[in-house]
Amino acid sequence: MDASSKIWAGVRAGVRWLAPPEQWSRRRFAGEATVALLLAVLAAGLGQLLEASALAVVTESVAIAVLSLMRRRLPATVLAVTAALTPVGNGFLPLMMAAGWSAGRRITGAGRAVAAFAGAYVLCVTVSLVDTWSPSTALTVVLLTTLYFLAVAVVPGLASRYWTQRRTLLHTLQERNGQLLRERAMVAGQARLKERQRIAQDMHDSLGHRLALISVHTGALEVDRELTPRQREVVGVLREASVTAMHELREVVGILRDGVEASVPASVDESGRAARGTAGIAALVEAARAAGNAVELKYSGEARPLAAAADHAAYRIVQEALTNAYKHAPGAPITVDLRYEPDSVVVEIVNGAASDAIGEVVSGGQGLTGLHERARLVGGMVHAGPVPDGGFRVAGVLPYGIGEAPPFVDASDPFRQQSEKAPSGDGGRVNGWTVSEREWAMDGRGGHSRSSGVVMGCAIALGVVMLLGVAVLVGVFFLVGSIDKGMIEPSEYESIKVGTAEKTVRDRLPSGDTIATAGLDGKGPKEPEGSRCLVLMSSEVGESLESEPVFRFCFADGKLVEKKSYEVKR
Repeated sequence: MDASSKIWAGVRAGVRWLAPPEQWSRRRFAGEATVALLLAVLAAGLGQLLEASALAVVTESVAIAVLSLMRRRLPATVLAVTAALTPVGNGFLPLMMAAGWSAGRRITGAGRAVAAFAGAYVLCVTVSLVDTWSPSTALTVVLLTTLYFLAVAVVPGLASRYWTQRRTLLHTLQERNGQLLRERAMVAGQARLKERQRIAQDMHDSLGHRLALISVHTGALEVDRELTPRQREVVGVLREASVTAMHELREVVGILRDGVEASVPASVDESGRAARGTAGIAALVEAARAAGNAVELKYSGEARPLAAAADHAAYRIVQEALTNAYKHAPGAPITVDLRYEPDSVVVEIVNGAASDAIGEVVSGGQGLTGLHERARLVGGMVHAGPVPDGGFRVAGVLPYGIGEAPPFVDASDPFRQQSEKAPSGDGGRVNGWTVSEREWAMDGRGGHSRSSGVVMGCAIALGVVMLLGVAVLVGVFFLVGSIDKGMIEPSEYESIKVGTAEKTVRDRLPSGDTIATAGLDGKGPKEPEGSRCLVLMSSEVGESLESEPVFRFCFADGKLVEKKSYEVKR
């Protein structure tokens, strides 16, 4: 491997460490790169405005871009480094806010977060004191640095941590709500299964016993020699009907108990057992034709197996529709259409208008209602209604899937988010929605929760802002009060003569112990050998905003040996 390949391999490894593919999508990486570029450009602009050297501007911009990209991976480290560089750099203020935001949300544990921010604060204060060291201004520097750090690091960190904890709470509530819904569905399913098993047992014990007695007695009566051939034929029909009823009861009991068709022991006579499900539709049609009805059966699509309950439902839909056609439109042509669609099977029965007027028809009125319920239980639907030519149409749509339809989501759910997909990543998406979108989509009780959270967040922010306001007012008060200790009028400077006793001059001049004069020493002309100098500001404004007019008084051997007036670039 040549040197260039090794370099590129190292770069790729560094990128994977900085932005792991399982945590960083391309969209997120592009966003972070854009933020880093904007911070670097902003720092370069500030450096140019403050007339910094080109090398310093480039170095600072590159450092800011690198730190911005690393703030997700190393939040505490980036916060500490940024806090140490902010007092001596020109454009680290925006990065400080971004680092505080990232540290607040990404440092796990309150203790570790407090330690990270405390360490960053100590570094920021220490560098500020070293950069502008003066025993008389140390307290003022600490106060102003504290206010600065609270405003640009602590406040974004607190806001970010509150927002992240709120999102975490929302994720937890989502998962708990989904778990409760699943548990409720399981309990309801178990209750339904238990009730179905009870009904199946009752049907088996009562109807099974009665049908068995009918089958035994009709079987014995059929071989009675005293019966005429016509009577034997009628008794045989009754016996076959009872045997068929026994088979149907076994199937219904099996479906009620386990959701599948009951297995038939080898010792049971299957001679009278009619096919149930889609396989038995042809037999229903043949029986209808044998009774003198004009029935046409059509198939379309590739046949596919259905679940036992759905297969049985298809058979019952055809059976009930044919029965209704016999009752309400005797003699009318009937068409039975069985279509296998890609995602479901469609059973459609259409009969024409009745050819003759019919009298009152005796009906239980529960046939179509039962079909609707039967189809709903397997996740399908049934439509029944008249057709334009005066006939009637019954159509059922049944899925191929196994088992019953999943329970419907409760409309009163305050989160409106029963999703099988768990939240992923940092504020990842849930069922196609981001957490922020979910918060804004809530209403009803969810809206009340949102408003409570917003009120709490506003109260915290208001408290922090008030605390900062009080601190700023105190700082401004001390700063304004200390300016008098480092400023004189130009007329005062002119009235003081070289050679005057040092004590007399110092009694007339302020002490200069203020942060306002910090950084003015050593920036003017060379001081006289062996002298001690006092640098004060002028009450007049300089020629430009970048320079500060100052007065310097140098003392030696107990008297004023030199005074100078010049401008210093801040």
